[in-house]
Amino acid sequence: MEKRIAILATNGFEEVELSSPKEYLEQQGWKAEIVSPESGAIKSWASTDWGKEYKVDVELKNANANDYDALVLPGGVLNPDKLRTNEDALSFIREFFKAGKPVASICHGPQILISADLVKGRKMTSYPSIKVDLVNAGAEWHDKEVVVDKGLVTSRNPDDLPAFNKKMVEEIKEGKHQPKI
Repeated sequence: MEKRIAILATNGFEEVELSSPKEYLEQQGWKAEIVSPESGAIKSWASTDWGKEYKVDVELKNANANDYDALVLPGGVLNPDKLRTNEDALSFIREFFKAGKPVASICHGPQILISADLVKGRKMTSYPSIKVDLVNAGAEWHDKEVVVDKGLVTSRNPDDLPAFNKKMVEEIKEGKHQPKI
């Protein structure tokens, strides 16, 4: 059965943290759509400089979490910083959690979940520089390549993408989990 997965991002996302999961999801025969507050295209960050542009499939204002089976939140420093102050983005993310749908977030991506008030009591990992932010928000932080907690998949950095992608797909195949919001 074809799945439809939303990848929420804006300008400044870490390129490989969007492109790798998107390709992996599409290899499963699923549809991975870039959802963004921007229209047209968004520009990636590729390690140390601006990277390629990626076509936005659905503008956030037209996106409905009910239309998707799961959500991916790529990192980068700029991307989560912009999305965590966007109330439409936070509401969109909360809908996935309310429905118990899988959510996968890597690197700095979990910062968005802090602002959405979704990390308290969750086992998580992230880029080390936001560990204290997650712990202060109530998360139980672990220094592992991938951590799963009731459908929430988190990883630390691009080196963890193979494990992140594999676990993300496993959780999506499992389907809905008990909502925890």
